[in-house]
Amino acid sequence: MNEPQLQSLLTAIAISSGLTTSSTTTQSQRSSAFEALEQFQSYPGRIAACLHLLSRPALHLDANATATPVDVTTSAKLYALGILQEFLKKGYAASSEEERWHLRSSILGAARGLALASEPDSRILSMKIAALLADLAVREFPQRWGTFVQDLFGDGGIWLAGGVGVKICLECLKLITEDCTDSDFNSKISTTRRNDILLGLNETSHLLLHPLFSLLSNQYNSILQSKSTLQQMNAYLISQSRSTAQMTADERSQYQRQVEVRDRSAASVADALVTLEKFCQSMPLDWMFTVQNGIDFVSALLHLLQEETANIHVLAVACLYQLTMRKLESEHWWRLVGTLPGALYEASVAAARRAEERGLPHAHCIQMLVEQLEFHRGVSRMGATLVSAHVAYITADKDVCCGSGAKFDAVSTFLRLLSEMATHHSGVVCGEQINTWVSLLRDPAIVKTKVLTSHLSNVLVAYMKHLVRIRWSDVWDESHPYAALIEESWDSEEDYEDWLGNLRSKASLLFRSISHAEPEISVTIVHSKVQSLLTAHSTGEPRDQINPQNNELTPKSTACLEFEGVTQPLDNILQGLPSWSVDDGNYDPKRMKIRQTVKPMLSELANMIVAWNPCDIWLKFRRTLLLEALKHYWKFEPSTLPSGIDSLLVYLSATDNAPRESLSVDVVGLRKKVGVSIVAVAKVVPHLLVPWLAQLSDRAKALLTTGGLSPTNEMHLYEFLSCVATAVDNPIDRSNFIMDVLSNSMRTLESPEVRNAISSVDGLLSFMGIAQVASDPGCVTNHTFVDKVTSDFSAMFSGLNQLLSVGKRCHEAARARPNGGLPLQNLPLVIDESSSHFPDEGPVSLNELAINDPFVPLWPKLLPSLIRILDVTLGVWHPDRQANLLCNNIQRYALAISDDEAYLATKQENSTGGVFGEGGTAGSIVSGWDRRDRNLTPKWSGWFNELRNNCFQLLGLLSAQRVLYAPEISHMYPQLVSVVANTEHIRSMEHRHLNQYLKQFIEIMMLSCPATLYQSHLTAILVPLFENIQYRLQSSWDPIIRLGAISTDSTKPLTSENCSETVKRLSTGNPESWLMAYYARGGLFVGDLDSVTGEAAVEKARVELTRNFADMIQSGKSIWRVRGLGSECFKSSSDQPKYLVLALKGGWALVLANKAKEEQAVRRNDPSKLTAGPRNQITQGDGPVNADGTSRTPVQLHLDARKLLRIDKMCHFLLLENELIAGHLVGTIVQCLEYPDAYSCRRCTRICHRILETVAWVDRYTDLIGNRLLSAAVKNIVTEPKWMVGIEWDMINIIRDIYGRLTLGQYFLPGGQGPGMQQARDPNNTVCFEQSKVVDKPLQGGGILVAPSDFPRRIFIQIGISQDDILTLEKGLEEKRSAKDQKDILRDVLRVAADKMKESESPFNRGDDNGLLGRANVNESLLHRHARQPAVSALPEKLVTYSMVKKAEEKAVEADGPWHGNLFG
Repeated sequence: MNEPQLQSLLTAIAISSGLTTSSTTTQSQRSSAFEALEQFQSYPGRIAACLHLLSRPALHLDANATATPVDVTTSAKLYALGILQEFLKKGYAASSEEERWHLRSSILGAARGLALASEPDSRILSMKIAALLADLAVREFPQRWGTFVQDLFGDGGIWLAGGVGVKICLECLKLITEDCTDSDFNSKISTTRRNDILLGLNETSHLLLHPLFSLLSNQYNSILQSKSTLQQMNAYLISQSRSTAQMTADERSQYQRQVEVRDRSAASVADALVTLEKFCQSMPLDWMFTVQNGIDFVSALLHLLQEETANIHVLAVACLYQLTMRKLESEHWWRLVGTLPGALYEASVAAARRAEERGLPHAHCIQMLVEQLEFHRGVSRMGATLVSAHVAYITADKDVCCGSGAKFDAVSTFLRLLSEMATHHSGVVCGEQINTWVSLLRDPAIVKTKVLTSHLSNVLVAYMKHLVRIRWSDVWDESHPYAALIEESWDSEEDYEDWLGNLRSKASLLFRSISHAEPEISVTIVHSKVQSLLTAHSTGEPRDQINPQNNELTPKSTACLEFEGVTQPLDNILQGLPSWSVDDGNYDPKRMKIRQTVKPMLSELANMIVAWNPCDIWLKFRRTLLLEALKHYWKFEPSTLPSGIDSLLVYLSATDNAPRESLSVDVVGLRKKVGVSIVAVAKVVPHLLVPWLAQLSDRAKALLTTGGLSPTNEMHLYEFLSCVATAVDNPIDRSNFIMDVLSNSMRTLESPEVRNAISSVDGLLSFMGIAQVASDPGCVTNHTFVDKVTSDFSAMFSGLNQLLSVGKRCHEAARARPNGGLPLQNLPLVIDESSSHFPDEGPVSLNELAINDPFVPLWPKLLPSLIRILDVTLGVWHPDRQANLLCNNIQRYALAISDDEAYLATKQENSTGGVFGEGGTAGSIVSGWDRRDRNLTPKWSGWFNELRNNCFQLLGLLSAQRVLYAPEISHMYPQLVSVVANTEHIRSMEHRHLNQYLKQFIEIMMLSCPATLYQSHLTAILVPLFENIQYRLQSSWDPIIRLGAISTDSTKPLTSENCSETVKRLSTGNPESWLMAYYARGGLFVGDLDSVTGEAAVEKARVELTRNFADMIQSGKSIWRVRGLGSECFKSSSDQPKYLVLALKGGWALVLANKAKEEQAVRRNDPSKLTAGPRNQITQGDGPVNADGTSRTPVQLHLDARKLLRIDKMCHFLLLENELIAGHLVGTIVQCLEYPDAYSCRRCTRICHRILETVAWVDRYTDLIGNRLLSAAVKNIVTEPKWMVGIEWDMINIIRDIYGRLTLGQYFLPGGQGPGMQQARDPNNTVCFEQSKVVDKPLQGGGILVAPSDFPRRIFIQIGISQDDILTLEKGLEEKRSAKDQKDILRDVLRVAADKMKESESPFNRGDDNGLLGRANVNESLLHRHARQPAVSALPEKLVTYSMVKKAEEKAVEADGPWHGNLFG
């Protein structure tokens, strides 16, 4: 490049970067400059030109080009470096060795020149050159650039230039370390290349660590010297009674020179620590821990904790933190544990000295705390991580276990350091430690050592202190003593609230663990805390933050905040107390002594709380929570229980202290909380309340007759009584009491008003005030009419809700009984697992069921009303009714979704106040009105939702209690089926209705139905349901799949503006076309809701229905995986459980997982597996545990035996006993594989495996499986849609399962796991295979199609696979039968088909603009994963280091050494 060309390039750079300020620069000149720079990037000689630019010390425009000379050095060099960096990515690999050497030399020369120069922008250029050197090293070092480290740190290297040169070297090393170790960058560099680089760095580590340590040492000494000089200068000024502002010019110059030296040296140390942090994180630990030739990085880091300049102490902590997160050797860990407390003490002394020099009162003053917050938080996090990541070193040491010795003292000292740091005034400091303390307390071995005992007091007090909410207004007006520290700790009040919520959730386990380990300490502290609070705040002192309207305390009053903060610790501590500390048993003397201290304090604590009688509403609220917490104590000492319950019942009817027309919000909240509390107490100690059952009943009746209770309070009262009643021993007395408690609810449902309302759809519409609108539209806002309708509906709904609530409580209590809820009072001790007959696995009379569940006798009276309510409710959505309601401008809103459903369509949290908060959807369905207004219109949608869901839940309860299958109900069963399986009802349901129907009734019915009653009780309901679901899902997803867009015109919801068109279609059009359009929009009418939220609601309804259906089938088929017992538990294929088939939740899945554990224990002859939980949990106790870690009760064996029977029978019933059920079910599952929803598709693949295991051997299924199912699976793979990314292997496994069972005679372990097990040919008919021995046992693998089918081969031919390729495919699948090999073979074949199909597709489908329905690109596709290459590939030269040569020589010497064999045979 000659000089004119250079000047032209510099001119373009100057114009483009805005360096020319001449007003004569035109737009055309700027465009020409940009165009010239773009063209230069493709100029063949650009690399040489860029190297020439870098070699020039300065670059200026000639005076002829501009009015004044312009320095473009920095801009031009940055431009050149950018071009070189781009060249490294694209053209460097093709360069010759000479060209590569020349490029390296030029860049090194430019780096040296920059380091020696004193340009103002040198730091910017140094970062760019460092990145370029790092990119070069990643591509060349060590094979091709063996002198890289010497070029940086050796004689004449960049490092020796100092200043910027040091910065270049440090940044280069940091970038290389990140690129070669950080997982975020791993895809950029091949694994071989990364390993070679790390080996090279490790080989030359002595060349870079020594100068790095020398830098730290020298620069730190420079910092100390300059600081000492500055101190002397300040002392001199003080002696002269002068300040720094009064210095002379010469003094100021000298002073500033020392400040610059200090800051420059501190910046160098900080840069070195940033690089060291990466070394500590990823490089060999020997780099940091080895002490050799005076180099000791760990000691240096500990010493640097004293230096605050440039945040050096914070960076040193960050380095140590990275070390603590590594797996340290024992000696390294003990070294840190032993030296850290001393180093931190020296750091605190240094901080005190700095405070004294600055004239501050002490090192813990607010100003010093604020400045050191980041340091203190880092130290807390580092220390906590050091302990929690290496707990095994504590438990494995004999000194620690014995409670004495040097190592015990070291651990105790370190824990004392952590506990003292937890008392820091900022909560974020102690928040860093909470997980560590919890992990220590949950380890039984550590608790036994008593190494924690002396520190738990500090820990408990610290976390109790930080649970007290900070009043943020005190922070704003700086009245809080630590306002500045709080503002430094959290960015905003929202940030603090999030932190506090997280701390409280974690602190629950901490408090329980401390209480369980040290009951005396925890009870003493909480007793003292409550006593001091009652002394100081029992009457609300200091009575701040008063409500001016009633002169009462508010939630932000100091007294309320303090009592709020102690509630959770009290509850958790009482809950965590070991039984021996409070019961009356006989134990060893040590425990008896502790109990003698604990029990009196607990008694005094309970009496203090019960005796406290505050007047303020919010103090009553806090007392309610404290009384609720006493439920854990009342289990052992109930003397104060009656008084406590009496206080709660008094609060249940609390009123405002100042009379008013309606209850205040505070009183309503108090009543609700009291209701929840009495139920919570009754669930824990119901047996202790039984003696007072008569008095409680009378008290409840008195409260109910006053009429002042809200429906919610009444429901709580009913639940409370039902919980107590379930503890009554006599079954008849229990049932009679429950019937008496619920008599008002039953009378409400049998009242003439309700009977008339549920007699017909018109009656219900009139009852809810909908029918009257036709003649009087104004009635919806008439207050008298609104109040009457609201009161009538509330009475009916409250009756249903109370029945549901009490029924659930009774059912929970029945399942908790010794017989597990089974209608057998004397369970046999021995269980015959091979038996398929149980006396209770069939119809059971109500009398037998009522022995366990006192709610059961109510069903004969309740069920007819329930059937009628559900019938008329569902009837409102019939097409003819919809047409009539949609015609009316007001009545149509009865069919709309509610404001809450609109909110949930787009929101997932209530942090902004929920539906009524900022950004909420209140008033969006009925424009301007919401359910809180005295207007019936916005209330209707919520009422219908409540009524419908309540009915579905009652039906689920009917099934769960097994009343549905009782002989006494058999005459009502046809009537029930005529409603729940009514074709018109099912067809007319919206998606959201059907979702609740499936979750709350159908799934429970399928799980609870006895195996002998599947045919009689499930068939009539499942046939029309599955038929509708298949048609419904197809109609919902077809517009999406057909048009290739997530939202289309046909999927938009019905709104107030366009509902007239739907009315016309309903009245004149084809009903079938209306139904398809109805399903396409999910059946939703969204009223006045905006289009974006409306479309989101439709999408949510469609996706939720698909997912809920898949989940329901999985729960029925039990093909989910249990957490904690995955495939990683099994070392070989022979260890794979026969009954664990991808189970993830539900009681049935746990049964299969337990069965797998038992078989493992028998197979390995290891009974300990029966008492071991998941690997990620610590099992408490020695008894048997379930696969999920929970304790396994004896009655569970009986329950599991019945569930195992149902699991086996359910598969057979759904797939082999009824052709209509099987056809619709399998057809729907096949369709779901094509719907663009990865969640549903993944679950359906698992269902497909169970289908194959159950019916692959049946000829009638061959076309459905081998043609339709396989076609859908193959299509999903070869079309490579984006929504399939991440689940391709699941789909390929389906193809493998089908091909193996239908064509190759192979079957597999459940879920398509394990190798293909080849069946031999039938000797009597070589065309066929022999059937597997487990053909009738799908949970053990199932069977195969003995006569091979050609369907799979035909499908592969249709997608472009040749016959020869198919033969090669089958040969490979037969020879290589492992799961990985077979899936890889199928992937390679399908990739060929996908490539052929892609060539014939339009560019639209191949691009990235078609969203989730478009084809995945090469970087996303599983089929083309082999085509993805790292940006930096491995070098062809083999790496041979000095260490490798030495090891090879040592091995050779050993091989040639003398023979010392057995001379005497």
